[in-house]
Amino acid sequence: MSRWPSWLAVAYTVCGWPCGVYMLARPEVGLNVVGLLLTAHTLIFSAYLIHDCAHHAIFASISANDRLGMAMSWINGSCLADYSRLKKKHLRHHSDRLDVVTFDYRGALLRSPAWVRRGVLLLEWAYVPAVELWMRGMILAAPFSSGTPYERLRVVLLFTLRAAFFATLAWVSVKALCLYALAYLLFLTVLRFMDAFQHTYEVFISRSLDAAAADPRRDLRYEYENTYSNLITERWGWVNLLVLNFPYHNAHHVRPGAPWYRLPRLHRSLFGENDRQVITCRELLLSYHRHRVARVLAHDYGSVAAAGDRVGGFLGAVGVSFLTAV
Repeated sequence: MSRWPSWLAVAYTVCGWPCGVYMLARPEVGLNVVGLLLTAHTLIFSAYLIHDCAHHAIFASISANDRLGMAMSWINGSCLADYSRLKKKHLRHHSDRLDVVTFDYRGALLRSPAWVRRGVLLLEWAYVPAVELWMRGMILAAPFSSGTPYERLRVVLLFTLRAAFFATLAWVSVKALCLYALAYLLFLTVLRFMDAFQHTYEVFISRSLDAAAADPRRDLRYEYENTYSNLITERWGWVNLLVLNFPYHNAHHVRPGAPWYRLPRLHRSLFGENDRQVITCRELLLSYHRHRVARVLAHDYGSVAAAGDRVGGFLGAVGVSFLTAV
């Protein structure tokens, strides 16, 4: 099987990320803008390459996929989480047909002082992905409350290395550090927007990643009817390459091992041109805006109507990123 598209994506990510960071430190405003977009985009690519690696869709061997996945995690910072847990959590999402969550941020937020809760909701109102940042903070904190000495040492060493990188970037240019932070927020926002509207699954909260008890209700029909392909556009399919075809989510759930570049053809062969599970991002943008605060504490993701304003009641998910496993 030809893998040159994936090699191109890896090369773009590995070369584009440092080039983007370099342009952030340049004095020219035009280069700063290009660097901002390039840095954010290569962070996005690194995440979706990790996703394909978790499904062994890049290389023939499991170990090669795992090595590349771990390398990509160093680019976007998900290396602070244990790669094997990230992988196991995401594969459970497929096998159990659940959204597996290892940190109940809703429960924690409801137990928090009112000022903390108001602060998080205010940030979310202002389009700052506060919950995603909190989830990543919990990855750092979890080993000190329930982890082993090895896990604590590991997270300290990795955090020290990450902090040294950003301290060096600040020494070179404080402006570059601020722009990198903005690029990272853009990266988180794109990922959370894509994640928000791909399922209306049940949420399963457990730090243990052992398989849940089989439930006959969660069959293949349930999977299809609670999965959505949130394409950026149907008319120009190549635009979905901006997020490595991740929006072809129903096709991905039918054949999780299919590499990203085969998903458009697989989608057409499985569902044709008028699949009812396709909802374009243009339709979802208003819902994303309208429910940006409500979805944070909502008990479910809402529902998709059969006709009319299909997504008016689709609140969407929060805190279900495949890059976070506390």
